[in-house]
This record gives sequence, structure tokens and C-alpha cells, in this order.
Amino acid sequence: MSEARIIPITPKAAAPKAGGWQPSLSASPPLALYIHFPWCVRKCPYCDFNSHAVKDEGIPEAAYIAALIADLESALPQIWGRRVHSIFIGGGTPSLISPEGLDELLTAVRMRVLLDPMAEITLEANPGTVDAGRFAAFRQAGINRLSVGIQSFHDGHLQALGRIHGSKDAIAAAEAALKHFEAVNLDLMYALPGQSLAEAEADLATALALGPQHLSCYHLTLEPNTAFAANPPEVPDPDASADMQERIEARLGEAGYIHYETSAFARPNRECRHNLNYWTFGDYLGIGAGAHGKLSSHEGIVRETRPRHPAAYLAARDSGAFVQDRRSLNAQDLPFEFMMNALRLNQGFPLRLFAERTGLPLEAAESGLVRARQQGLVETAGDTLRPTLQGRRFLNELLLLFLAD
Repeated sequence: MSEARIIPITPKAAAPKAGGWQPSLSASPPLALYIHFPWCVRKCPYCDFNSHAVKDEGIPEAAYIAALIADLESALPQIWGRRVHSIFIGGGTPSLISPEGLDELLTAVRMRVLLDPMAEITLEANPGTVDAGRFAAFRQAGINRLSVGIQSFHDGHLQALGRIHGSKDAIAAAEAALKHFEAVNLDLMYALPGQSLAEAEADLATALALGPQHLSCYHLTLEPNTAFAANPPEVPDPDASADMQERIEARLGEAGYIHYETSAFARPNRECRHNLNYWTFGDYLGIGAGAHGKLSSHEGIVRETRPRHPAAYLAARDSGAFVQDRRSLNAQDLPFEFMMNALRLNQGFPLRLFAERTGLPLEAAESGLVRARQQGLVETAGDTLRPTLQGRRFLNELLLLFLAD
């Protein structure tokens, strides 16, 4: 028997830097599937995601599911033979999908891709759009992890955020989720308009009393092109916001949660596998209106986007042209692209992962690493590179150091 050979996945289009590097992957990264559902009941004033309030004519669910399936089929040549390790259905408010529609969609996915039998399959849900019976039906359709957008348990803050649910709805939704799913994430936000430190702590205490396996705690950011950007509310000052962040991190650590990513906390071994794939620069196919993807092949590493508006995405089914933009990542792009994800991990990443996921030697990022070490933003522990506490606090500044490589 002849000796086994590793055939490098070498980008055709990537020209080497002057005197520099030519990406060459020895194996494909792990693969995930992201499915975007763009509709919600009402657009929240802080939201910059691709979401669209439902109009009087309702959601064209059947047509949209048919387009998702056609989109997946058109992408199959790019992922043929590769195992899908996780699925994440985000939005928008995917819990607006009927259980029957969700079952149809997941059945179609299973029939077309090589889905890991133990795949993590997450659905985002918002209180006010679900009940216990609906959660049970989602579980039966194949969802095994639920992410519930609580944001706050305080009625006044929920009203300020433009949420359609109240505190009682939030608690009821969390309790129903935990009844039907063994893996549940609750989203919380802090530094809300008019919020005090005591109120942020009260939100966290309520969440901890419910006992989810995972918590995502986000600082409210006034993003461009949102209603809050046009009419900014009065929010806590940076010192007060930092106090909230420090107290949340400390309290969750005391409660046994691991702060494994910038905004993510989990019980041991309950991290979100789908998001970990993003942060370790894995591959993901994104289907649905405005979905993004990152895929590796013998032709190189590419990023893709789908048409953003639901009507344009639905129209793409007629032509089969679901990919609106495709961009190849070259040797100059890759150090920043990798670090932008991997340095979100508080415990860092094994140094070998850079070469495995980019096809470049670590030396290709050396100038950025030197600057980051000089400024005390990263450190090496054994074979692991990780951000320091200072690096975690100033992550954006840290990442900019790799743009010049």
C-alpha cells in the first residue's frame, strides 16, 4: 500500500506578498451552517441586524423556506462530502417560523448535507413570540439548543429598548425553554438607558436563579443606521458601564460560569459550539437574506454574502444567483481576519491553529504580534496565545495592530 499523502488546498488566486507568503491549507476547517430568518414583529431601536418588521401581508414562509432549500442546493458543490457540525438559525426572530415550516426546513437540510449525528442545532427565540407548546414542537423538529433574547427583566428597560415583551413574559419564556431543552442561552444587555448598577445586578440575579447553561451579556452599543443612533438615549457613562461589566464578570465567575469569549459565559463544557467555530476561524455556509459565509477550498478562502432584502433574496430563486458578493482572502487579509475572531477568546488559542486555519506560518503575523506584546495586549502561555486583561479591555485597538501586516 502506498504511503498516505496530504494534498494541500492551495489558493489559485492569492499572489504571494513581495518576499512573503503563499497560503497553503493542509486540510479543510470544521464546517457549520448558518440560516438567516429576517422577519421580526417590530424592529428594535438598537438593532443593526438584517431584520424587517412583518407587514400586513404577513411572512411568506412557504416561499422563503423553498428559497432557503434552493440556496442550500446551489451551494452544495462548495461543501460536498464535508460534515456539518452545527446549525444556527438566527434573525430577526426565527421563533416566528411555524413548527411545521421548521420541520420541513431541517428535514431538507438533513437530506442534502452530511450532518453530524451529534450536531448542535440552535434556534433564536424572543419572549412574546412563543409558548410552551411551540417550544415542545421546535424540540421535536430537531432543535436541541435555544437562545432566548431576554435583554432585561425590568419592564421599564424593556420598554426603553422597544421590546414587545414584559418581565413576566421573559421569565415564562426562560422557564419554558429550560423545561424543553437541555442547552439554553439567555441574552442580557447592560448599560441600558437609565440603568443603575443595582438594576443590572438584579437582571443578572434573576437570570442566575433560572439556571441557564449559557449566558450572553452584551453592552448596549448605539450602532450607526439605527433609531438609537438618530435619537440617542441617555445611557450610563463609561465609568458606570465599566462597573457593570466588572460586576457581571465577577458574579458569573462566582456562580461557576466560565467567561470564555468577550460576551459569552458558560457552565463547564456548555460553550456554544457553533460560535466557537466562528472564533477559531472555522468554515460556515450562510444561507438566507443577508447571510454571510466563509468557505475554504482548493481555490482558496472566500467570504460570501446573500442579497440583504427579503424580496431580493426571494427573487434570487428564479435566477439561482443567491450569492451577491464573493471575495477571496489573500495573504495580506488573513492575519487580521484570523485574529479578529480568535482574540475574542479569553483563554486564547493554540499557536498551531493560525497555520491550520490560514495556511500561513505564524511569522506572517509576527509584526502585529510584536506590537501587541510591546503594548502588553497579548501574552504567550506555553503553546497558547491569549489576550491580556488589557487586551480584552481594548480589543478593537489590539486588532488594529494586525491591519498593517
